[in-house]
Amino acid sequence: MFGAFLALAGTTFKPAHEGRQPARRLRGGVKLWSMTTDQLSVNTIRTLSIDGVQAANSGHPGAPLGAAPMTYVLWQHFLRHNPRHHEWVGRDRFVLSPGHASMLIYSMLHLTGYDLSLDELRNFRQWGSKTPGHPEFFHTPGLDATTGPLGQGAAMSVGMALGEAHLAQRYNRPGLAIFDNHTYAIVSDGDIQEGINHEVASLAGHLQLGKLIWLYDDNDVQLDSATDKSFTDQTSLRYESYGWQVLEVHDGNDLVAIQEAIQAAKNDTGRPSLIKIKTIIGYGSPKAGSSKAHGEPLGEAGVAETKKALGWDYPPFTVPAEVAAHMDASERGEAQEAEWNTLMDQYRAAHPDLAAELDLMLSRKLAPDWAESLPSFEVGGKAQATRAASGTVINAVATSVPALMGGSADLAGSTKTTITAEGFITPGDYAPRNVYFGVREFGMAAIANGLSLYGGIRPMVGTFMVFSDYLKPAVRLSAIQNQPVIYVLTHDSIGLGEDGPTHQPIEQLAMLRAVPNTHVYRPADANETAAVWQMALERVSGPSALVLSRQDLPILPRNFSGVQRGAYVVREAQGETQIILVASGSEVSIAIEGADALAAEGIGARVVSMPSMEVFRAQDQAYRDSILTPGVKRVAVEAAAAQDWYEWVGLEGAVIGMTGFGASAPAKVLYEKFGFTAANIVKVVKGLM
Repeated sequence: MFGAFLALAGTTFKPAHEGRQPARRLRGGVKLWSMTTDQLSVNTIRTLSIDGVQAANSGHPGAPLGAAPMTYVLWQHFLRHNPRHHEWVGRDRFVLSPGHASMLIYSMLHLTGYDLSLDELRNFRQWGSKTPGHPEFFHTPGLDATTGPLGQGAAMSVGMALGEAHLAQRYNRPGLAIFDNHTYAIVSDGDIQEGINHEVASLAGHLQLGKLIWLYDDNDVQLDSATDKSFTDQTSLRYESYGWQVLEVHDGNDLVAIQEAIQAAKNDTGRPSLIKIKTIIGYGSPKAGSSKAHGEPLGEAGVAETKKALGWDYPPFTVPAEVAAHMDASERGEAQEAEWNTLMDQYRAAHPDLAAELDLMLSRKLAPDWAESLPSFEVGGKAQATRAASGTVINAVATSVPALMGGSADLAGSTKTTITAEGFITPGDYAPRNVYFGVREFGMAAIANGLSLYGGIRPMVGTFMVFSDYLKPAVRLSAIQNQPVIYVLTHDSIGLGEDGPTHQPIEQLAMLRAVPNTHVYRPADANETAAVWQMALERVSGPSALVLSRQDLPILPRNFSGVQRGAYVVREAQGETQIILVASGSEVSIAIEGADALAAEGIGARVVSMPSMEVFRAQDQAYRDSILTPGVKRVAVEAAAAQDWYEWVGLEGAVIGMTGFGASAPAKVLYEKFGFTAANIVKVVKGLM
């Protein structure tokens, strides 16, 4: 039934393999199975995908219909994975960057043997199912990343490829290549257009990440229109200028050509590869080649027409027996993992210390005594910026936390994120633990997600706090995916001074605190900085944002246990507590000055440092009440947008915060002009009382 011409959507198509000989041996020694079974398998992927979308009456049928052949070839012939143990470290990584095509990967996971039943496919996009509208890491077995926001999936694949290259050079030994996998991604026209794509593709090409392969679903159509209404780039030339190998497959249904292209991509180990595969969105459907195929169910009649055009005569959600046997990768995957496990056993015997170190890194555990390397800062010692203290902490713990690596968006000298005992990664030399990310904040953060997802790496990335706007979508995906990426965000307030309002963050703290599963830490001094670094490194289920000052701050008494509960009393009231001053970061020392001024006027003021609202919120009520005594009025002091603080001071309290943008002047002048002084604290407290 696959040997006939098919009239689809007004265009005549010919099955790619009509006239080809079965079991043709290709370059690289890879064998292609019977053409009939291949085509039946591809159409099983297609029909499962459109059945799922139709059952939900919601979703995106177009991309699965067009991209099923490339996905089939990749998974059937190249992808090393074990459906019975997806967490196997030695597996290849696969990212479906256009996450709206999620039924494509759900169909693949079911067919290749993962714990994803046909019932789950029938429940696509329904409450409680394992098949949500976009792929969700940690939710569906077999996924390597959460995708959907276009561009970020491809960017995370760059991080995965960099993670493999780094760990391979650092830990592989002759004859014992325990890190030796490829990273594959399917990317769409939308992914290619996103700004983040330029950032990460440029860096990947510069770094010569030769085990990174993108399959570009080049179908010339997007949601609103044909791509040529907004996108006429010479994509091949662009990627070649980035340093990529660019290959082209002119017929997205030609399984042999796709296979040969992937093999050619693997053969070039010195460059990442982009394989442009010309496809037809909605292949086989009445909407083929049009924008309507992108994000609308085909309808019952449309599904029937599509199946007829494909020669498919089975009930919905049918997997023919020969396809089920042919595509199940469980035995192959178990054999591949067993081979890797044997290699790992040899590695353990030959290099027990390295193996023990890797075991900790891959399990996201820290050495039992690692915290002993945390520095302590003497009260009354020289004042220092918390960004400087952070740099001291990073370098103090780097040896005891070998998983720690990262860099900055061309601001390492300012953010103090360099591990000084290490060099910087350069093309072909991936062993160092520092990365020059260039001015690519968003790409940097998404790559950090990929490094974390790869495993064995605790990425930290740094930039100025105000530029957290540029990388925030990646912070959100860190949180959704439970990835413990550490964001080092310096120059945290108007206290940075003369650079003025374009560089002085105001609303960014509130933005980051609003992201679920994100811990934001704004330490008041060097000792609090060491404590929050400990909290960030010990946290394994979500991102941490360290918000750090440019200006020097006095050293306060060390109180790790208090910091680790999110808030604590840094200065008790003299006499009866009549007011509670609560602050974070650089404003804690100002609040202490305010408390002293209030004491001189007979008003007892407790000072509370609250480095992390999220952590304090998670404490039991008794502890929270011991810090913020019920019935005692409160004033919050923070040089940022005020709204977060009303949770803690209530409507009867007051907030000394920012109601507009900053200005260009020395920090001391700015704090005085905007009311962050002991005198203004006294004035506000008296008005409140």
